[in-house]
Amino acid sequence: MPPQKLYAGAKLRDIRTRLGLTQKDFAAKLGVSLPYLNQMENNNRPVSTTVVLALAQEFGFDVTELGQGDSERLVSDMREALADPVFAEAAPQLADLRLTASNAPALARAFLTLHRAYRQTHERLASLDEALGREGAQLQPSPWEEVRDFFHYCDNYIDAVDRAAEHFAQLQDHETDIHDAARRRLSQTGITVRIARTAPMRAYDEERKELTLSSLAPMETQTFQLLVQTALLRQNTLLEATLDLARFQSDEARAIAKLGLANYFAGAAMMPYRAFLDAAQETRHDLELLAGRFGASIEQVAHRLSTLQRPGAKGVPFFFVRVDQAGTITKRHSATLLQFARFGGACPLWNVHRSFETPGRFLRQLAETPDGVRYISLARDVSKTGGHFGAPVRRYAIALGCEVRHAAALVYADDMDFTRASAFEPIGISCRICERTDCHQRSVPPLEKRLSISPARRDTLPYRLE
Repeated sequence: MPPQKLYAGAKLRDIRTRLGLTQKDFAAKLGVSLPYLNQMENNNRPVSTTVVLALAQEFGFDVTELGQGDSERLVSDMREALADPVFAEAAPQLADLRLTASNAPALARAFLTLHRAYRQTHERLASLDEALGREGAQLQPSPWEEVRDFFHYCDNYIDAVDRAAEHFAQLQDHETDIHDAARRRLSQTGITVRIARTAPMRAYDEERKELTLSSLAPMETQTFQLLVQTALLRQNTLLEATLDLARFQSDEARAIAKLGLANYFAGAAMMPYRAFLDAAQETRHDLELLAGRFGASIEQVAHRLSTLQRPGAKGVPFFFVRVDQAGTITKRHSATLLQFARFGGACPLWNVHRSFETPGRFLRQLAETPDGVRYISLARDVSKTGGHFGAPVRRYAIALGCEVRHAAALVYADDMDFTRASAFEPIGISCRICERTDCHQRSVPPLEKRLSISPARRDTLPYRLE
């Protein structure tokens, strides 16, 4: 099979803009003519080997990033948005979506923002009547969605925060774990840390300079919350600078994102990048071994594995998702081509839903998406007790997976048969945009297919897809 040509015009333009170079100067440094660079930036020509080498030699650019980016993710998000019935008779072809994602990613994101605003208007019409009547009323994405998309399009890796957390972890004594090191660091600034039987997992009294952690929470949760507060107090300047660059549209989104960055710092401090990456490769990504070694929970380890996307030192590209018992996605991230539904639940054929039936066990699944990409998926329930009798138990399930080409790096892939096509279960993103015509779990018809209904025939579905 001939090598696939690399079209990365938007990425080239972004690199040139960040360097502050004109097309003429950029072309000179890359050793190509101005017209040739112009054609590459507009995706009329593929990126040449000469340009790839020049990017690495002249600018130290990680050339593997040229083949990545947001294109596939944007295509997936646009397809889901266009599955809305409002576009039923005007949805563009898949080829047009790919062209838009490659050549005009800013336009694609603007379209997604516009559709999100439309959905919010539709879903909240009754409560917006009064607001729309006020002068200057303006529709905005919900703060949660804005923050979710911020991390989503950063590949869930925030370099400055990750490196600061790694540096923080490296300063601890070899004989002191990260929990005690963080307590000592806070005490040096006059803050007292105490453990008490309290309802909130973490409570900080700024006036008394006292941080209280709940004794009812597991030790890994106490450590995580201790590090969250450490980030909010000792890394505030870094967090605020990162938020300034993100330019959130509301104070609520900025506040949510700041807590998200503090959570990111906590996870990265518990599991410092280089040490955690080395341990993950050494243990072949055994979640239980990693949890024991770093004093973390299974969910914390799985989430951290999905963030190992540091340029020049990337780990296996994983997807990570958490769902509740209703199938609603409460956390999601993908460094792979697999994308999750932005609205609603995940595909019912995915093993993450079955993990509620087998608590305490890892479930393995070989799966194939409609685009032909094959994955290995690991799922497990993660119940969270309230710490005492009668307290409510929060029940979730998590899934962690990667493309099968990385399966050899996973201990969970041992003894699985990757040679049989029938071993891979067909999964999708959501029913409305899934292309499969023979799915027995389909809840609604796909919008891109015509239906054939016959009174004389009844199969698994009450209709046939043409």
